[in-house]
Amino acid sequence: MKTKFKPLLFLITAFILVTNCENQSEGHNDVLNTSFLIDYRSLNGAPDGMAVIDLDPDSPRFGSLISKLELGVGVLPHHIYYNKDAKKLYTTALGGSYLYQVKVEDDQNGMPKLISATPVDTGENTVGENLFFTNDDRFFMTFMGGAGGLKDGSVGVFNANNNKLIKTIKAPIEANPNKFIMYPHGISINEEKGLMMVTSTIHPDLTSGMGNTCTLVDLNTYELKETYQVADSPTDLSSPVEVLLLRGKFPQYALATTMLGGDIWIAPYNNTTKKYDAFSKVFDGSTQGLGWALEMYIDDNSKLYVSFADPGKVLVFDISNLPQLKLLKTFKADKGAHHMAFFKTRSGKEVVAVQNNLLNLPNLNSGTISVIEIETGKTLGTVDLRARYGILPESIEGTNGPSSYMHH
Repeated sequence: MKTKFKPLLFLITAFILVTNCENQSEGHNDVLNTSFLIDYRSLNGAPDGMAVIDLDPDSPRFGSLISKLELGVGVLPHHIYYNKDAKKLYTTALGGSYLYQVKVEDDQNGMPKLISATPVDTGENTVGENLFFTNDDRFFMTFMGGAGGLKDGSVGVFNANNNKLIKTIKAPIEANPNKFIMYPHGISINEEKGLMMVTSTIHPDLTSGMGNTCTLVDLNTYELKETYQVADSPTDLSSPVEVLLLRGKFPQYALATTMLGGDIWIAPYNNTTKKYDAFSKVFDGSTQGLGWALEMYIDDNSKLYVSFADPGKVLVFDISNLPQLKLLKTFKADKGAHHMAFFKTRSGKEVVAVQNNLLNLPNLNSGTISVIEIETGKTLGTVDLRARYGILPESIEGTNGPSSYMHH
């Protein structure tokens, strides 16, 4: 009898093992694809940090914090990035050490768990903002505070293999009012053209000074090529916040959003001068009752997603006929609409998660994350982190790589 049933028992056992493995793998992928990293600030004096949160409205864990990593009181982690092959994770910070490499592992249930954060030495550079990783093992980082001067600001060049600071790019406005770097926040790079552009946004204290320009820099010599006005006039302190150099299959333009202007600006690439021509306003937010234009994301179907913190909306444009922008859809988020993450729910809906908070500024700090169906514009779920956890989300990113096609 034992001999007779042994093959059958083996087959049953094998089937169970294979089925379990498939289910575990499927569940693991579900968790990773619908869980996201957020930087957060504490509202009750506790340390700021990073967390992993489930954002699938179909999930019983929707809105739950899966893992949490405290970075310290006043660190104010700000933007989350992966390196080129998505094997290293970083967060910039407005305080603390300004840049951290973060270690993430899967726990025994296949859920992402935040393990530790290692500070990166940024030299004299302060107030960390945006990163850009290039294919030649460098990464570039904007420092809105520079070395701490009233009209300061810098761009750090780092070795992407060991995180060592290679060079600090500085160009004070006092030295040359026509070509300078001041309060840099946004950064974008077109490697094929060997060009980098950074914005001039606002002094870190948000009151001592404001910018209204973008500056073009040679990616290899680090020499400044031109500083462009991105404002209605020299006295219009529009505060360009993000810049995007379109590349690859997309039309070769530079796009910029103005934080205080609430607009979108555009500049065409000039093949003769090997620079960009002057910026012009392509979308006036005030005509739509919109202000505080912030982040830009491009999908692979020539759609541009732009967040407007006031009153909290995401606009979707067609960019296939630039320099014309065709408005396709408007999504309602919450006040402070800022960063976005794109994913598919367990039920197959294409959605965008919108992080609604800008620096805890009054009336721009809802502290929520809205999950919006892209096809219908319907809000499928909202997580109120302020009420639920006493924290405000500062940024958002995927747990298994970038959650957008093109950001900066």
